[in-house]
Amino acid sequence: MKNNKKFNLKKYFAKHKIAITFYVLLYIIAGAGSVLNTILFADAVEKITTGLYMQAINVGLICMAVVLLKRLCWYGTGLIYNKYSVKIMASINADLSKQAFKLNSKTYSDHDTGTFVQRIVTDPERVVEKFADMIDIITDIITAVIMLTYISTLSWVIALMVIAMVAIGVVLEMFRMKAKRKNRHTMHQAHDKIHSLTTEIVRSEKDIKSLGLEDRLAKVSGKNYDNYRKATFKHSTVDMNFWSLRSLIIEIMGIAMLVVAINLMDKNLMVLSSFMLIYSNHERTYSLIWGLGNIFASIVDIRVSCARMFSLFDEDEFVTEKFGSLYLEKVEGNVEFKDVSFTFKDYEFKFNTKTKKTDKKFIGEKQIFENLSFKIPKNKTIAFVGKSGSGKSTILNLMSKMYDVDDGEVLIDGHNIKTLDKQTLRGTFSLVNQFPYIFDMTIKENLLLANDNATDDEISTVLEKAYLKDFVNSLPNGVDTKVGESGIKLSGGQKQRLAIARALLRNSPIILFDESTSSLDNFAQNEVKKSIDGLKGTSTIVIVAHRLSTIKDADLIFFLDEGKIIGKGTFDELFASNEKFKNMFLAENV
Repeated sequence: MKNNKKFNLKKYFAKHKIAITFYVLLYIIAGAGSVLNTILFADAVEKITTGLYMQAINVGLICMAVVLLKRLCWYGTGLIYNKYSVKIMASINADLSKQAFKLNSKTYSDHDTGTFVQRIVTDPERVVEKFADMIDIITDIITAVIMLTYISTLSWVIALMVIAMVAIGVVLEMFRMKAKRKNRHTMHQAHDKIHSLTTEIVRSEKDIKSLGLEDRLAKVSGKNYDNYRKATFKHSTVDMNFWSLRSLIIEIMGIAMLVVAINLMDKNLMVLSSFMLIYSNHERTYSLIWGLGNIFASIVDIRVSCARMFSLFDEDEFVTEKFGSLYLEKVEGNVEFKDVSFTFKDYEFKFNTKTKKTDKKFIGEKQIFENLSFKIPKNKTIAFVGKSGSGKSTILNLMSKMYDVDDGEVLIDGHNIKTLDKQTLRGTFSLVNQFPYIFDMTIKENLLLANDNATDDEISTVLEKAYLKDFVNSLPNGVDTKVGESGIKLSGGQKQRLAIARALLRNSPIILFDESTSSLDNFAQNEVKKSIDGLKGTSTIVIVAHRLSTIKDADLIFFLDEGKIIGKGTFDELFASNEKFKNMFLAENV
């Protein structure tokens, strides 16, 4: 496993070590206050029984002061936790998000959404919460140990009973934690499936309705929830059984301890204050065992969460993008594929709770290209067409280095893209895909994402070139109109044209269109086509299209079949010389 050692959980806590130290100190003082109050209360009872009422009152006043101090300490810990837990989580979230941005596109396609949400959002929150829980639990354990040790000194019989109770409790807790880890892993897997499916359902709501998939997906969702319910029930029930058995044994032994204490009092071998201490603390064993079990559980949770977060830096599973060091001041937009080979390899990843690592299993592979070669001149409009699965979209991914070639070279202005630095490579391409993501912002804010220095005139110009200006002007709030999550308030054609405007604002020398009109009706398709045609001669335009009618005006068309170029030329040249191309066009226009 090749891990980036920059991710170290300690550094996030070390930034706030003074606050954390004070937090722990307040917890210790509060815990000590609880112990002191118990002893003082027993002393007060003893003084009352002997008629020393004024001394008992004084002890009571001390108890009040201790309670006030204890509550102030609890309040202080709450303030510190509320302030610094958010800071620590935010820092971890930010670094994990930055790492996620470095991952290549293949990595994202290999994993579901839930994988990233859990590692970036859920796990940091769980780690911080568990650390806070551990401090609380450790304080309770120390308090319980002190009190149990103290009451054990009152009688050797009581001491033996305490030792027996702790021993039985620890053994049962070990078995409980072993079963809990196994069942919790199954429960988390079932939960991840629910999360991923729910995310997909929310994002594809229109497709589900249009295809009438509600009932089918309801069944799939119901099955997932049923699996989660069963896993949760098993986890909770097994845990409850251990809790109940342990509690029953400890409570019975605790009562037996009181009976022994009463017997000792009857024989004048124990005073009332000692009995009160035993009575007040006979359930401390329960707290001690509960604390030990939960601290072990917290440690396991923290280790698992850290392992999941840390795995984002594992190059074997979460492969990052690699860039060269060559910076180009100006990119003309010439593209060449030289003997490019690419095979799509499929893997299955499964987190192993025992090893705290992700197991990688090879599923299969499919070769897409072998020795593929072609050239694209600058400022020309080029189209790649062919049936589904012929490799059209993969060409765009390789061209923009979203995927890395296995062999051969992809050249930009004669330079291998592997040698280009990130600034050059990212500035060279703009992509408009079939379902462009429009953010839950205003139209202007969506555009400024591409160029935050763009002027209002520049925004107006790209809207006009994308044939979107009239629509925007018709809106009550114009460019300041909110478009909703994923641009839900816009039609498919409007989303495409907004995406084109956004790409234009970047002023990239190469603009890629991946099936940009395949999901649109004829009217919207024509509007988007006009937007694309308006760019001719200003940038290198590369279009991947399923509908041949949309690329009639391209300067050059490459016709793909099973990863090979079986024809190239203008639309008319291919129509006249390539029977497969001609039949595909005729079938489309029947």
